[in-house]
Amino acid sequence: MALAAVASAAVVVGAAARQWWPDVVLVVGSVVVGLLVWRFGRGLGVGIVVVVAGLCQVPGLTQAPITSTDAYRYVWDGRVQLSGHSPYGYVPLDDSLARLRDPVLFPGLAPDQRSGVTGIPDDPAQLPVDDVRTRINRPGVPTIYPPVAEAYFTVVALFTPWSAGTLGLQIAAGLIAIALTWLLAVQNPRWAALWGWSPIVALEASNAAHVDVLAALFITAAVVTTARRPKLAAVLLGAAGGVKLLPLLLLPAFRHRRPVVALGTFIASYLPHVLAVGTLVLGFLPGYLNQEGFEDGSSRSAILALLLPPEARQLVAAILALALAALAFHRARRDPIALTCCWLYGAALLIATPTYPWYGLPLIALAALASRPEWIAVPLASYLAYASFGHDTRQGLIHLTAALTVAGALTIRHQLVAKSGLTAPPLPANTGERDETHRPSNLGRLR
Repeated sequence: MALAAVASAAVVVGAAARQWWPDVVLVVGSVVVGLLVWRFGRGLGVGIVVVVAGLCQVPGLTQAPITSTDAYRYVWDGRVQLSGHSPYGYVPLDDSLARLRDPVLFPGLAPDQRSGVTGIPDDPAQLPVDDVRTRINRPGVPTIYPPVAEAYFTVVALFTPWSAGTLGLQIAAGLIAIALTWLLAVQNPRWAALWGWSPIVALEASNAAHVDVLAALFITAAVVTTARRPKLAAVLLGAAGGVKLLPLLLLPAFRHRRPVVALGTFIASYLPHVLAVGTLVLGFLPGYLNQEGFEDGSSRSAILALLLPPEARQLVAAILALALAALAFHRARRDPIALTCCWLYGAALLIATPTYPWYGLPLIALAALASRPEWIAVPLASYLAYASFGHDTRQGLIHLTAALTVAGALTIRHQLVAKSGLTAPPLPANTGERDETHRPSNLGRLR
């Protein structure tokens, strides 16, 4: 049961440098957890799932973040807001915020030293990602994170001493991961372990403190509450979009569940910041899209990159995304919303193939909620691709393997259900949906 904690600890020990073997440990650990859940998970209770999930979060707290330096930016953004300034209007190296520096975030730049930076650079996208004077990545650009994430950073910063560095955020992320385990376990303890015991969750929550775990909580809560309280579900989905923009991709799945309220919640979260800093509220988002290849398609869509040049790749990716949205919109009335959200989010990740594997955290939660463990192949592939950064063909093949794995699993399920004609019991009452296993065999279709 504690394999997630063991795998997480192994990654913590070995991931000081980006090498292959820590990612292999992560992949193997995730597969083993999945097999154990599938084979022995039927008798699990809510309590044991949640307790083991809590134990899985412990190893990550013993180390500073290892998969990225994002948590240092989170700490800084929260600190800036507590000082009465907007992280959209200042960059970390700005000398006007020098009094907020400390040895944890700025080991090479004391408050009484000058960085030479004032204001926001004219072309921040051209600046280097790292600066040896600080642990904050992209210290020459304003923040990219949406307002709900910024509010979360501020609350955590309020209760975290400066000397604790990222520990407050790591603890908060670990607690969120455990809370999400409980929420999933109330629906189905067996599949909740797929999230709560996952080495990926152990690594990216209590260690890396990635804010994506908060987005996963909001998405899951939105799906769970959508049948009985559709307006609340829409608000939660809008809040998830205010943590990371990707959850807004799920709007087509909520076609009959007040998507306008979700968009309104998302927009409303920006209003205080717009009033404070105007168009600066976009932060580094435009520069990020350019740096990461979203604008020309050059460094995204790794699967399409195996076959298409950058200019065609971007167009095809857009067409596929629109087709997926239309399909989700069409099937939203007949299929369980958890299932629709799962394949929609997973397919979007396969099209875009983000460089950063923690973007897949919400997909793990949705896979657990929809009882579709094959989709875990997508975030697992992202870690292997992350270790292959700079090798475009290898990255594309890794993501293609994940896509084929998902397609193969769904095809096999369809064939088994079609041959047996099985139907299954309803989903737990508080989901408002019927379980896939009691639905007709069309649930096995590839989607």
